[in-house]
Amino acid sequence: MPLQLDDLRNLYLRQTSSITTNMEDIKIVCTVVSYTSENDLPVADQELLLEAQKSSKNAYAPYSGFLVGAALRMADGTILKGNNQENVAYPSGLCAERVALFYASANFPDLPIETIAITAVTGKFEIKEPISPCGSCRQVMAEIEKNQEQNMRVILKGEKGKVYVIESAKYLLPLMFRADELKI
Repeated sequence: MPLQLDDLRNLYLRQTSSITTNMEDIKIVCTVVSYTSENDLPVADQELLLEAQKSSKNAYAPYSGFLVGAALRMADGTILKGNNQENVAYPSGLCAERVALFYASANFPDLPIETIAITAVTGKFEIKEPISPCGSCRQVMAEIEKNQEQNMRVILKGEKGKVYVIESAKYLLPLMFRADELKI
């Protein structure tokens, strides 16, 4: 005779009740400071955000129409910019954040990045909320921050409205993949 639903349920309960697990909850906290507009930011952050906005206008995004700009403030005050660069072969494109970060690493390898500002515009709709970096950009930001042994502040904005400020890139990717995990 085939097993009935109650028999299967009882069998499952007997099996799962004999499994013991040793686990603990880990609490991960990230503080994001939300400003009503960029006008509420310190002047230096307003200027950096403006440079990111200017950079977004030079993005090459014919496929998505999503123009992203990033601006970095280096430790010596230098501002470097990047924007997203799409390609018909989608994996070949690159996000604005990584364009700017890789340029900084290639040309100023010993100069820490203090702050990155990221913003986006599109002709398809109005971006009213701050945009957030993709996972790949978060990983690159977190690794650069770890390597420079100094926090990298992150400023996020859409076209209009609120601005988010995060005091460290590590808060965007708290369980990042680390180079020491590759060592034997």
